[in-house]
Amino acid sequence: MVNNVDVVNVGQKLSLFNDLWSPKIITELNDNYVKLAKIQGEFIWHKHDDDDELFFVISGDLNIELRDKVLELQPGELVVIPKGVEHRPVAKTEVSIMLIETKATINTGDATDTQDIKPTIGSWI
Repeated sequence: MVNNVDVVNVGQKLSLFNDLWSPKIITELNDNYVKLAKIQGEFIWHKHDDDDELFFVISGDLNIELRDKVLELQPGELVVIPKGVEHRPVAKTEVSIMLIETKATINTGDATDTQDIKPTIGSWI
């Protein structure tokens, strides 16, 4: 018997929050969370030593800076940042993204100086 199978409307979930750099968990898949986030400005340089991280752009244009190049993503595009790769998301205007990460992944990774950015796994919406 299948329990707790529901359709998730991504647009509706995005309408429930406006805070930036604060991922929201919308469902889970095996040992991963599927998250939504709204971002604008520059995040901090960080890496995830044990986990890959998938970024899928829903709206807006997202740059992901790596130490040797900049990845430019537009709506409908995604990238997987392999574990151990230092990166920094940058959004000149507000961008909506979907993330797929292991349940233990903290958004600030290995960064210890997070300035005003609160380390989080995310909260359910």
